[in-house]
Amino acid sequence: MSEEPARPAQTQRPDSGPREHTPLRPIWLCRACGQPWPCGRAKLALVAEYHGNQVSLFLYLAGLLHDAIDDLHKLNPTTTGCASDMFDRFLGWPARHSNSYRSTQTGSPQPRATED
Repeated sequence: MSEEPARPAQTQRPDSGPREHTPLRPIWLCRACGQPWPCGRAKLALVAEYHGNQVSLFLYLAGLLHDAIDDLHKLNPTTTGCASDMFDRFLGWPARHSNSYRSTQTGSPQPRATED
């Protein structure tokens, strides 16, 4: 008798559906919804995955930004995209949602009292 080798179980998140929201390289569109990656669902998944470790999220996304610029430039050097748009697409959105990005002070700063 020959037994087939055991296959590792495929794990899927319950909310991911049949396809996960991962980038389709080299065009950097979402495999599941076709939107520019990271799409809305990918952003939610990344925030949940890196909860409490935002530095790692930024480092991960910075590496992907570099890869995306290289891939898109190789596909069509004239339409890689605006650098600020690419930055915002990969790194701008988590910065806008972090506590460190938001100002904690409201109103104008008060002048210090001076001693005479």
